[in-house]
Amino acid sequence: MELTTVWFILIATLWTGYFVLEGFDFGVGMLLPVLGRNDTERRVLINTIGPVWDGNEVWVIVAGGATFAAFPHWYATLFSGFYLPLLAILVALIIRGVAFEYRHQRHDQAWKNRWDLAVIVGSTLPALLWGVAFANLYHGVPIDADKEYTGTLLTLLHPYALLGGLTFVGLFITHGALFLALKTGGDVRTRANALALRAGAVTAALAVAFLTWTLGLHHTPAAITTAALAAAALLGALAANRAGREGWAFAGTAATIALTVTTLFCGLYPNVMPSTTDAAFSLTVHNAASTPYTLKIMTWVAVIFTPIVGCYQAWTYWVFRKRISVKDIPA
Repeated sequence: MELTTVWFILIATLWTGYFVLEGFDFGVGMLLPVLGRNDTERRVLINTIGPVWDGNEVWVIVAGGATFAAFPHWYATLFSGFYLPLLAILVALIIRGVAFEYRHQRHDQAWKNRWDLAVIVGSTLPALLWGVAFANLYHGVPIDADKEYTGTLLTLLHPYALLGGLTFVGLFITHGALFLALKTGGDVRTRANALALRAGAVTAALAVAFLTWTLGLHHTPAAITTAALAAAALLGALAANRAGREGWAFAGTAATIALTVTTLFCGLYPNVMPSTTDAAFSLTVHNAASTPYTLKIMTWVAVIFTPIVGCYQAWTYWVFRKRISVKDIPA
């Protein structure tokens, strides 16, 4: 297998891991005012993701860095063309991180309410815009012969992209609700279970519409297979939650997100950024890649450090695996 294909798969894996892990903490943030009916319950929700949310964001940093090093033309066109949405995501993530750190610094309820709003916006906006961005990657954008994006911000906001954004929001809310059902006790757990069923039904309709539209644009046998598996995994997750098997339900939504992102990358290959101006202008794994020597060095670095980072993050989840309830929150 060529190193360009290896790095396309590695970058797809990094984005998949990011959406699976950050997806549930985005969901928890969006559900803060829905499942947390008082300050103590909201502290329960935040504490479930407190030890892991910043580690989850490492995946997007590594994915962006790997794209820059392995496919510099892809990185340049993507970050110049999607500049405003990506800037909005970055600002939202910074505000969200500050909110987690500052919320507990004062006991004034108005102070806490303002930071709660920052958590909600900082979780919802990235979820929506990541969906819009990845739908555009799959759909294609106007790129000229010089590998430059020639559209505007409004070019990115077509119906398919907006459906992609809503699908990502729905998936992350359902994923977050099931994470809370798995990690909390008492009334919060009961409400999270009930909400996961209602949100899951809406998400299933969105996901089926988005995946059907996705395969209608262009597809491969692998993309058809992963799309069908994604739909089956979501239905399995909802059935498992209804049967009280929260662990299996959470694994089901994790699989749904992973298979949905895999569907997009399977349908995209060998392109990395199709051009709607002329197919000959599309960026591919071949014309957007770094030199073979650079890819060879990067491969050795990834082989050495990726297992170390993966083991450290798995250890973090194991250490903080216990359920949290209001009785664990100090007055």
